[in-house]
Amino acid sequence: MSATNRQIRLAARPSGVVRPEDWEHHTAPVEEPGPGRFAGRTRVISLDPAMRGWLDDRPSYLPPVGIGEVMRAGSVVEVTASNHPGFQPGDHVVGTFGVQEHVVSDGKGALKIDTSLAPPSTYLGALGMPGMTAYFGLLDVGALKEGETVVVSGAAGAVGTMVGQIAKVKGCRVVGIAGGPEKCTLLTDELGFDAAIDYRADDVKHALRKLTPDGIDVYFDNVGGDILDAALTRLAMHARVVICGAISQYNNATPVNGPSNYLSLLVRRARMEGFVVFDYAKRYAEAAQEIAGWIGAGHIKVKEHVVKGTVDDFPETLQMLFRGDNVGKLVLELA
Repeated sequence: MSATNRQIRLAARPSGVVRPEDWEHHTAPVEEPGPGRFAGRTRVISLDPAMRGWLDDRPSYLPPVGIGEVMRAGSVVEVTASNHPGFQPGDHVVGTFGVQEHVVSDGKGALKIDTSLAPPSTYLGALGMPGMTAYFGLLDVGALKEGETVVVSGAAGAVGTMVGQIAKVKGCRVVGIAGGPEKCTLLTDELGFDAAIDYRADDVKHALRKLTPDGIDVYFDNVGGDILDAALTRLAMHARVVICGAISQYNNATPVNGPSNYLSLLVRRARMEGFVVFDYAKRYAEAAQEIAGWIGAGHIKVKEHVVKGTVDDFPETLQMLFRGDNVGKLVLELA
């Protein structure tokens, strides 16, 4: 085991776009596991849009990352030493271990995974939080019914690719909104979406009118801002708007741009509801089993964007999310 542990810690609260100087590249001693604990080496780190919100000191569903603390992140570690009865050297474990090379854990919130069934990265994506988010957001919050029209923004991202494919499994018409012709082609030609809108080149409101002639039954929103506002103009009667995220607003230095077309909810007798996937933790196994079945049957294709590097590459890799560089689940695989 290396004598040092490279970590990324929060050095300052960002205003707007996260800057390199907002991070501290820190070296700490590698800890040995005490009684009831195990040690592990990080193999794969998850990068998620929600990370930007964790950096702000404001009320949220989780406390903010503290100044000087290791950056919060989900990851897969390989157990290297253990004094915990539930974990043995060689086990692969998924949990919230932070952006660092080495971890020591008491096992709370940690889950052993079988890397012979799927690669570690998939347990951070389709079989991890993004997959759970898509599953419960669409089926429970969105109350999806067969034959409905679903529109999802951020459709080429980790959650969006899963939302669209689950909706197709459930017999729905799916329109994805993504940035760039390559992503739109991926959605329709590879992932089975019925149509795609390039928000960088198309008039989104006009395209939605054309592609949803009977209105939108479920709008799954990952981006907020103007695209959310455009979708609100196309709601079908008794539509459901699922608020998962608002990545277009996360780097704002000014107040969030809220929807001006919210009265469509009244006119169409629709509802708009936010949710946090942690509320469904007791049902994760149920969702993972069904998603794994769909993957095994070929109904869902797993899309992952794997960046190979070191812990020190985390800050720049994170920016890929906000530039829209990734397709599917973005992870940093440590060399």
